Amino acid sequence: MPKTPPCIDACPCGTDIRGWLTTIAQSKEYGRTHEQAYQIAWQMITDRNPFPAVCGRVCPHPCEDSCNRNAREGAVSVNALERFVGDFGIEKGLKLAKLTEATYPEKIAVVGSGPAGLSCAYQLARRGYGVTVFEAFPQPGGMLRYGIPKYRLPRQVLDAEIQRILDLGVELRCNALIGEAVSLEQLAGQYQAVFVGIGAHKGLRLGVAGEDAPNVFTGTDFLNRVNRGDSVSLGEKVVVVGGGDTAIDAARVSKRLGACVTVLYRRTRQEMPAIKPEIEAALEEGVNIEFLASPTEILVGEDGRATGVRCVRMELGEPDASGRRRPIPKPDTQFDLDASAIIAAISQAPEFDGFVDLHPENGRIKTDDWGKTSLEGVYAGGDDVGLGLVTIAVSQGRFAAEAIDARLREKSAEKPFRPPVIKSDRVKLGWYEGSGRHERAQIPVAARDLDAEVEKGLSEEQAFEEAKRCMSCGMCMDCETCWMYCTNNCFVKLPKGEHYRINLDVCNGCQKCAQECPCGYIEMV
Repeated sequence: MPKTPPCIDACPCGTDIRGWLTTIAQSKEYGRTHEQAYQIAWQMITDRNPFPAVCGRVCPHPCEDSCNRNAREGAVSVNALERFVGDFGIEKGLKLAKLTEATYPEKIAVVGSGPAGLSCAYQLARRGYGVTVFEAFPQPGGMLRYGIPKYRLPRQVLDAEIQRILDLGVELRCNALIGEAVSLEQLAGQYQAVFVGIGAHKGLRLGVAGEDAPNVFTGTDFLNRVNRGDSVSLGEKVVVVGGGDTAIDAARVSKRLGACVTVLYRRTRQEMPAIKPEIEAALEEGVNIEFLASPTEILVGEDGRATGVRCVRMELGEPDASGRRRPIPKPDTQFDLDASAIIAAISQAPEFDGFVDLHPENGRIKTDDWGKTSLEGVYAGGDDVGLGLVTIAVSQGRFAAEAIDARLREKSAEKPFRPPVIKSDRVKLGWYEGSGRHERAQIPVAARDLDAEVEKGLSEEQAFEEAKRCMSCGMCMDCETCWMYCTNNCFVKLPKGEHYRINLDVCNGCQKCAQECPCGYIEMV
């Protein structure tokens, strides 16, 4: 029976990564053109995630961290391939598929047009429901638009993937702030279900003296202003506090705005939660990072504006609740940094005005595994449930949509069954031909600005060769090894895609097929 490859196990969306990679790699064997294979791969990805071109740019790809090919010469470049397939879908104008032509009378409201809300809207629309999305900002996308810089996520890519969802008949109402013109209670009365995906757009403050100065920003507010196109005056020296993606994004944007930038992070680089290639890019662009340093006070001048940051050196103690070692101030290590602007990017939280009836606990909405909240007919997902990856938000939106559909159609919702995960010790790494990773090129540092996309995509030749590096862990790939090693002729070849039928009447249980199967698909029980 097929096993779960570690890439799929690590993907929050549960996308059939092995399936779409082997679809591309084996296109010739199945009599398909490359374009036909790319289209099938796109359809496989978008069944669960309508944002392949977006996620192919911003996802930190935990699938690659788990790839069995890491035990050899490096993981398959799944993220780069997802971007290639996503860009192919945009270029060819591919349309998202409906699951039914039926239409149902029930209407669903989605609050927030970030990845969770749009994922929920997509999954409901393709199931035949009328969906209205209420967005507080002037344009849809949530943190994808207002939190991620354009040089990482071009807006034409985001717009194209959002438009495909709207093309399914989803209604979008921007500048619609729930809690003002209409309340959550009113929405729940007007619609048969409500999904709340309001994100976490409120930056947290440092909690130190002087941070009320007008040139002290939170990371989310700063990025929101820049991404809206507002003019933000930073001066020559910017200090960014934090070590996550928002901090690194804020630092790189500040650098593009002409400032000399220093990042303060209270732990070491090893503990830094930001995406590793983004950290490397920041350093390459000239951002200075002061590790094991933390602010204790914002220094303020006579005009009330911040002039610098008073800091202290840190050392790492015992692990805290996050599993990382707790930073502890070192005595007598105080130092000052001059600053014309300071950006606090330590974390962020949802704005719960208008949503107090959801009884948020510890700054987050409490839900079950299907996104159901304490209010009847109200579901939630995304950063308002807990800060996480875009793919986690997409997955939460999908599960909530499935739960809403099950509730309205009076059926049970079941999460997909996953067979046991196959690890590298079950795969014959030496059987596969050696092949190094194909990495994405980057534009020169001198050419980088707020708009120019830093990373380039793979060429078609690179993408096809990279897909062939997938080892099809735990799933038959018609390599014929079992058929060749079986002396009793137990294996009967079937049409392509059906693999083999085993004639148990002539099998003597020698286990040679299981021993020689390179991908670990065959096992004797």
